[in-house]
Amino acid sequence: MNIIEESFQEKQKKDKTKLVKRIILVVIIILVLAIIGIAITMVYLDKAKLRVYVDGKINDEVKDLLVIQEDGKIYIPIKEIAPYIGYESYNGDYRDKSEDKSRCYIQCEDEVANFTLNSNKIYKLSTKSKSNTGEDYDYFYADEPIKAMNGILYTDTVGFEEAFNTVFNYDRNNNRIQIYTMPYLIQSYTNSVLDYGYSKIDDDFENQKAILESMLIVQRDGSGTIGVINCDTGEVLIEPKYDDIEYLQDTNDFLVTSNKKVGILSNAGELKVQLLYDSLELMDSDSGLYLAERDGKYGVIDTNGSIKIHLEYDEIGVDITRFTNNDIKNKFILADNLIPVKKDKLWGFFDKTGKQLVDFKYESFGYIASNNRDAMNLLVIPEYNMIVAKRDGKYALVNSEGEEKVPNILDDAYMTISSGVTYYYMTYNDKRYDIEDYLDAVGVEKIEEGVISGSSNNGANNNETNGNTETTNNTEETENQ
Repeated sequence: MNIIEESFQEKQKKDKTKLVKRIILVVIIILVLAIIGIAITMVYLDKAKLRVYVDGKINDEVKDLLVIQEDGKIYIPIKEIAPYIGYESYNGDYRDKSEDKSRCYIQCEDEVANFTLNSNKIYKLSTKSKSNTGEDYDYFYADEPIKAMNGILYTDTVGFEEAFNTVFNYDRNNNRIQIYTMPYLIQSYTNSVLDYGYSKIDDDFENQKAILESMLIVQRDGSGTIGVINCDTGEVLIEPKYDDIEYLQDTNDFLVTSNKKVGILSNAGELKVQLLYDSLELMDSDSGLYLAERDGKYGVIDTNGSIKIHLEYDEIGVDITRFTNNDIKNKFILADNLIPVKKDKLWGFFDKTGKQLVDFKYESFGYIASNNRDAMNLLVIPEYNMIVAKRDGKYALVNSEGEEKVPNILDDAYMTISSGVTYYYMTYNDKRYDIEDYLDAVGVEKIEEGVISGSSNNGANNNETNGNTETTNNTEETENQ
């Protein structure tokens, strides 16, 4: 073998080696690209897969409960999700116990929320009320009415957040849902409050709801004074110089107390009502009215401090705890318009604008059953926005404008409940009459129950769900007066 052949063979070996290296390099590049492609695909698939987190932890069971539509709207089954959020749930209404599946309520240690099919008005009741009557109902509106799907009641995300005191975030781009409960949020910010120089977060349940709007009511160590801060930045919203602060979830304002006088501050620290009153209590968030007390007398002011009813009356509002079966949610405003006001042992009516509609002539409002074992106490007939009023030992039916549609000649006016349906009766000259039949006969129309509903309709809802229900004493002849 000569030198030329050896050189040629050596060159061939080098070329083969280079080719092998190139092939290996290409294979490596292809594998890397494949791995990158697989990784990208996995990331994409993972991103496309819905993830639901409850208090920071993935919860596939909650994910399976949600109904998510193509437009991004989400509906949440009320009773089914309750145990995952720390609530118990039941059919019916909290005060009107039944198995009515067109209603349900949820309950935690401090609060109850009531839901009604086809209504977006959701009532909440504090079970640790500060009031003497023990009936502190608040309400809020979901964006949409409560829906029924396959016999299960659903609410939208707004209804869910408000009723369950949660934060619900849906990131459609990343297909992630984050649900945070209030106890989890409070615990999460406990250390931050210490870092901001405060001793603790106020432990009142109602006050802790401020965290759902990124605010915290905090106490200053040593002085015991209270203020409000932004929970994320520590920015002072209301200086920690007040003796007491009460968060009003309905209006997102704060009742503040200093030197035993109460006023109202906005969540930006703006003074809305001067600290002039011995006490203030929200009467109705829709109309922005507050019960105001000063020197033992009562009146009504609005959210800007303007006086609607002068502070010169003995009592405003009625004790609705005596009418638990009557499903009354507001002790201050009856029949959606009338404010009962007492002066010198007699009652009259004002409307929500502060105009007096009825002079002080009634002894009391409502009928208290005594002898009739089937009769139940009655204050309001919600289907007609009618109130039972007593004068000179007799009863009248008064409408929302203060007009007596039935004069005060009745011996009594009461309600009964049979098979879940509510009936209303009145007696005159020892004869019993069906109130609804009478009102229909004289041309008083029923209240249409819309999406935003101020009072529930036991009869209507239960008739719809229970089918044909036999009327009690249906053989009794009903006569018009």
